[in-house]
Amino acid sequence: MKSYLQDMNIPPEKTTVIIQGFGNVGSEAALALYEWGAEIVGISDFTGAIYNPKGVNLKDALAYTAQNRSLQGFTGGEAVTNDELLEMPCTVLIPAALERVITGKNAAKLKCRVLAEGANGPTTNEADEIITQRGDIELIPDVLCNSGGVIVSYFEWLQNLQNYYWTKGEVFDKLHRMLAKAKSSVDETQKKYGCSRRTAALVLGISRVAEAKAKRGLFP
Repeated sequence: MKSYLQDMNIPPEKTTVIIQGFGNVGSEAALALYEWGAEIVGISDFTGAIYNPKGVNLKDALAYTAQNRSLQGFTGGEAVTNDELLEMPCTVLIPAALERVITGKNAAKLKCRVLAEGANGPTTNEADEIITQRGDIELIPDVLCNSGGVIVSYFEWLQNLQNYYWTKGEVFDKLHRMLAKAKSSVDETQKKYGCSRRTAALVLGISRVAEAKAKRGLFP
């Protein structure tokens, strides 16, 4: 996420973030961007959403959800619905909970510069077409944006296989390097074929699977 914003010449102090879904993915994304210097202006969970253009106190929100298991009753901003939160102005919008929340009905109303898909399949095909036609939103597809969890699971498998374990710092270092390489590969594929970032990520992923199958053959 940070590298995309840097590519767009958007400094952290001018970055506002809205996150739909304040669970494992959403809260960690909020904390990472907050520590980078961005302002978290909206968060939500299944009970509703909070919007504060001056910034949500993230530490208070994390403490509140840890104690109450939800954001219901949190008074750190204006109470809005999850649907309303998606249409609030921000630099980065992260749908990090449910699939199919960005639809043909609200895609034209989005007021973000970057749409980062933290959830699986949060954008419908119809919405995808609208966002592409708009041309003013950088979309980071789920297959790339939320791949960190799968990568770390792969790291765990490797460590267990070797009975050799890395430090937290080593895990994050390897993860960041792998994500940076993936971003670069997707960007190169996008330029090569003149397609969307989502299509580029899918083309790259499918081609690598096909190449592996061709070299190794089919196996159980």
